[in-house]
Amino acid sequence: MEKQKILVGMSGGVDSTVTSILLQKAGYEVVGVYLKLHNKPGYHEENFQKVKRVAAYLDVEVHFHDLAGEFKDKVYDYFVDTYKEGLTPNPCVMCNRNIKFGEMVDFATSLGIDKVATGHYIKCDGEFLYMAEDATKDQSYFLAQVRKETLKKLVFPLGTWLKEDVKDFASKIPVLADFATQKESSEICFVENDYTEVLERHMKIDLEGETVDVEGNVVGKHKGYMHYTIGKRRGFTVDGAHDPHFVLAIKPEQNQIVVGKKEALEVNEFKIQQINLFKEMNEFDSTVKVRYRTTAIPCKVKIDGNQGSVRLSESVFGLAYGQVAVFYEGDKVIGSGVIA
Repeated sequence: MEKQKILVGMSGGVDSTVTSILLQKAGYEVVGVYLKLHNKPGYHEENFQKVKRVAAYLDVEVHFHDLAGEFKDKVYDYFVDTYKEGLTPNPCVMCNRNIKFGEMVDFATSLGIDKVATGHYIKCDGEFLYMAEDATKDQSYFLAQVRKETLKKLVFPLGTWLKEDVKDFASKIPVLADFATQKESSEICFVENDYTEVLERHMKIDLEGETVDVEGNVVGKHKGYMHYTIGKRRGFTVDGAHDPHFVLAIKPEQNQIVVGKKEALEVNEFKIQQINLFKEMNEFDSTVKVRYRTTAIPCKVKIDGNQGSVRLSESVFGLAYGQVAVFYEGDKVIGSGVIA
């Protein structure tokens, strides 16, 4: 009986290599692909050498797929433009939707391969995504905007594994011996140190502007609105203030930031757009995460077309417009939307 082919996104690192081995053991014919997503000098050459070593060890075919142009259009430019609009982007969410589980799935189809796998820590049954067994590594938040029709193609072997067990498994694999303990990259792949370093390649970000209160009164100065996100409490002046002040809102057209005391950051209701649901619903109760590293809060959601409103059972502080709200039923992801 002919083995079912599966395309595996390979980085040369521990998670994707263990994923490939587990899939081989499960009876799949593994085909690897390395995605080139940006043009950082030397970066891809080094990583693809690792991928080729892994592919040789596993005796599998591997492709080098240049998606730098698509990545720039759908992730990098979105990142820059969102900050320009005074919002807070989530490039990893958009990369997963448009590149890893968009363009890579299309590439698999072009090769005649129906299934796609990566080393993400998440579970999928073809209809829904679920939180990983390892709660400290769970990546369900970052995949919640993946298109519903794509889920039937996805396989995530590490969803049932703990990271420490993956590392232990990897330590016994000869090809991983010299980089099984390498530091994991958890930051945005095209940001070296700070996001403002990316922005200043495209525009002038050091433009002194006015700090205003909620009534619009000028109360101080700031160094340029792109330096600030909602909830930030430093880097601007508030004349005569004795209590800490926080950024409440950003007005890019006027190059102003609105500041106030912490209680003004409290939010218990917000709007969403770019809604992505994994089942048909107009009104529902669920829990919601408004950032990756937050606890899911009970909420009531109403959907009207591609707009929606979310009412929280308890308030959150510093809600960032442009970030993603992800809705859960227990450990099941039922959908998401961009906070508007």
